[in-house]
Amino acid sequence: MHVSDIPEITRLSIPEKILLVEELWDTIASDEEEIPVPQSHRDELERRFEKHGMHPGNLLTLDELRGRIAKRK
Repeated sequence: MHVSDIPEITRLSIPEKILLVEELWDTIASDEEEIPVPQSHRDELERRFEKHGMHPGNLLTLDELRGRIAKRK
């Protein structure tokens, strides 16, 4: 489906389009059991969980994380 399939959408103002998108997202998020999770995401979560299990105390504080992010910019 494309926006052009619903001509009424093209006539909405930007704020109206944003509200429509928010409402659509809310209907999707309210039924999260129906949202497919790609296997690559499941694999990455498993990898991270295993890594955490090997080094459970190896965590960053929020300030440390912010510092690392700032250095990358």
